[in-house]
Amino acid sequence: MRIVVSRLFSQAITSKQRRAANRSLHSLPRRWLSKPAIVHYFHDLTDPYSKLLATLLPKLVERYQIDLRCHRVLPPDAAAAPDIARLKEWSQRDAARLAAHFAIEPDRNESSLLAFMTQDPARGSQLRDRLGHYLGATLYFEGEWYWGLDRLHYLEQRLQQAGLARKPDNRFLCPPPPLQLTAQQPGTEPRVLNFYCSLRSPYTYLAAERIKQLTEHYALDLRLRFVLPMVMRGLPVPFVKRKYILLDCKREADRLGLPFGNVADPVGEPVENGLAILHAAIKLGRGAEFLLAFLRGVFVEGLDASRRDTLRLFCVRAGLDEEILQSALTDDNWRTIAADNRQQLLKLGLWGVPSFQLEGYPAVWGQDRLWMIEQDLLSTHTS
Repeated sequence: MRIVVSRLFSQAITSKQRRAANRSLHSLPRRWLSKPAIVHYFHDLTDPYSKLLATLLPKLVERYQIDLRCHRVLPPDAAAAPDIARLKEWSQRDAARLAAHFAIEPDRNESSLLAFMTQDPARGSQLRDRLGHYLGATLYFEGEWYWGLDRLHYLEQRLQQAGLARKPDNRFLCPPPPLQLTAQQPGTEPRVLNFYCSLRSPYTYLAAERIKQLTEHYALDLRLRFVLPMVMRGLPVPFVKRKYILLDCKREADRLGLPFGNVADPVGEPVENGLAILHAAIKLGRGAEFLLAFLRGVFVEGLDASRRDTLRLFCVRAGLDEEILQSALTDDNWRTIAADNRQQLLKLGLWGVPSFQLEGYPAVWGQDRLWMIEQDLLSTHTS
């Protein structure tokens, strides 16, 4: 029953028909009653991503016919950000790199922006919670959420489709950086790329589909560092967060040309069995193949990973036989490996997946940070 509910919910929440109907419904006041196009912005004074995004708000208003309403919010609670100390360190480092890439100088003086905000962060947080999010540096427009610079282009796309652009210009302020896959001479030794992954993370699925391409193109030594999902490590994942992740993964998958949306949540024993087989597959040099087979199965095909025949199918797709399957399911050594991988990830200053660490460089977090890994590879080659 849990799998059936998971499939039905994920298919409903990510369907293009639902998205079209939701957009049509939320746009009715603007289209029929000539109401202004209201965009809400939620700003966290402690958040580097908020400072970065706020710098671009004047340009957003300049480009689009919108009524921008800015609200201060409180920092996220432990459920939304379970490792606040590491989040603070990572977000400062990540935001600085984003700023450098997009040539953005964050406004050090927020007084001009604050003058146009609701001054009570508790009120702003209540509005954000009611509309359905949990972080700062977020924009809300007619039923949909956009977090940080990374998703600003989706908001611009919607505003353009709604005919709200002041000029006929379809360029985005911060277009998502693509993988270049440029010509590069391989070194004498393959570079090691550590890939911290989870079998329950849809973002891991989005990353795994492209990691194979990246590692093959640049002849990398890919090392899979699997960890237990956050919820299986005692870290809360609220419903509002799970919903946003599903919706965000769907639009990212569409942009990347990947299928996504028929999800059979493998939490619990299916993940444990999957990790046991993944551990065995890694030792046989088939780890990447099994990882992809499992993730595609549960996030694209809606296959029930609690079933033995489903695990057998994943093994067949990864080039593993029945003997490997049976022996893997009786071996608990993967638990020690998963715990060690988690400790390594924490030492790198991160706690979530997918995360990546190219040998000799700081770790990065997020499937939308693969371009940073490529930049580091190319800078190594040219230095």
